[in-house]
Amino acid sequence: MRLLKLVPDNTNFRILRWRNLAIIVSILMILASIGLVAIRGLNFGVDFAGGLMMEVRFDQPAQVDKLRATVNSAGAGDGSIQIFGDPKTVSVRLPLPEGDDASVQRVVKRVQDTIRSDNPDAQFRRVETVSGKVSGELIQAGALALLFAMIGISVYIWFRFEWQFGVGALFALIHDVALTIGFFALTQLEFDLNTVAALLTIVGYSLNDTIVVYDRIRENLRKYRKMGIEEVLDLSINETLSRTMVTSLSMMLALGTLVVLGGSVLFGFSVAMLLGIVIGTYSSIFIGAPLLIWLKVGTQTFVPTDVAVEASKEV
Repeated sequence: MRLLKLVPDNTNFRILRWRNLAIIVSILMILASIGLVAIRGLNFGVDFAGGLMMEVRFDQPAQVDKLRATVNSAGAGDGSIQIFGDPKTVSVRLPLPEGDDASVQRVVKRVQDTIRSDNPDAQFRRVETVSGKVSGELIQAGALALLFAMIGISVYIWFRFEWQFGVGALFALIHDVALTIGFFALTQLEFDLNTVAALLTIVGYSLNDTIVVYDRIRENLRKYRKMGIEEVLDLSINETLSRTMVTSLSMMLALGTLVVLGGSVLFGFSVAMLLGIVIGTYSSIFIGAPLLIWLKVGTQTFVPTDVAVEASKEV
């Protein structure tokens, strides 16, 4: 029985021919993502925004405006009501009540009783409370985790290859993270600790894919010293293309299943991961390798200094 091949052997796609267009599109998308975050902001979950959040499920599609009026009548502050996953499920956010845990529980019970008075079919799936101080610390910790992960990865690639490869990998990681965050700003999906975990996973996956391509580039630069840099990069990308596509599609199938069947708790994480895999695959092919040309990587990059000098004299 013949094995299924998603990418034929000995492909010869001219990837580098599209490098200028790919870089321009990526820069525009990064700028658009930054603009979306600045203008629309992120829909922070209770983890980051602080406050009280309830997930409520109804037998019929929720009437958001009516439910908002009901929640506000409970006297617990202005409530924010949003559809959560499907039309029958909503998230109710309220300011964190002052006082001890007993006071918070009394407010929670009052709000639940008020909702049940108008909606006997209401089912409260979960209730979360996070103080403002804790949420601020979580935002800072999440941002630092992303920053240190990307810097650490770039330093590792710098020592493993050359500094140009570290810069290229860092730009590709910034590209992947920025576009994923921009998507959350555009769709206003809840951005919480699960999303930060997904972003860190995306960073790791993108790094793995980029290193595979970079390692093949290094091998081919040593092997084909008389070949032009564009030809070497195209050859390296084509040689790793089958592995890249099989790995990415396998991940997409698993994550697509989680998006559809994983439920509301895993929805944000699954969407972030699925989008990140798509973007990371694109960046490892069209961004990470082509950037090496602008960073002056050439056929003499991995040749020992004395050999490179002798070669230049002969030329």
